[in-house]
Amino acid sequence: MSTRVFVVDDHAMVRAGVRAELGGAVDVVGEAADVATAVDGVRATRPDVVLLDVHLPGGGRRAVLETLRSELPDVKWLALSVSDAAEDVIAVIRAGAKGYVTKTISADDLADAIRRVADGDAVFSPRLAGFVLDAFRDAPVAPSIDAELDQLTPREREVMRLLARGYAYKEIASELFISIKTVETHASNVLRKLQLSSRHQLTRWAADRRML
Repeated sequence: MSTRVFVVDDHAMVRAGVRAELGGAVDVVGEAADVATAVDGVRATRPDVVLLDVHLPGGGRRAVLETLRSELPDVKWLALSVSDAAEDVIAVIRAGAKGYVTKTISADDLADAIRRVADGDAVFSPRLAGFVLDAFRDAPVAPSIDAELDQLTPREREVMRLLARGYAYKEIASELFISIKTVETHASNVLRKLQLSSRHQLTRWAADRRML
């Protein structure tokens, strides 16, 4: 039987792209753009795997996972995100996800990751797996507090990381499925909130926090 998948992402283009890319490899039984719709949809369809965007509006992955994890213990959770930051990976695994892949993954690899998670495996790329191993090998670490970073919204953090890595506005827009004008607005907000004046300063700021 084909693996039954429910897709949760606030971008319609991403959800449509996932459906198109996966083709007949899995059975996409539903989709949602926000927490409330996701909770109702997962309850109604009881999929094998929920493919969950990390930065979901309305409380994000934690709200969905914490609401349904104990209620539907047979449902597996696979995070799909543009972010490959250690703090995002560790947070979603601590919340109950079985795996974490980025949106640069190929269609074949995504289908394989979904099937493996459905079978009970933990699935990460080698780089992301290292974050998880380091986090769970040592004593539990209290979440760090960064007053500057906490000023940024989840979307601004995504834009900030891509800017710091040298992505052009057009590339960021394509990666995040938003307009170039929206990228420019987020970039301006990031620099203003962090009190930085250039992308070069932003790259140094992110490097100092090991966010690249």
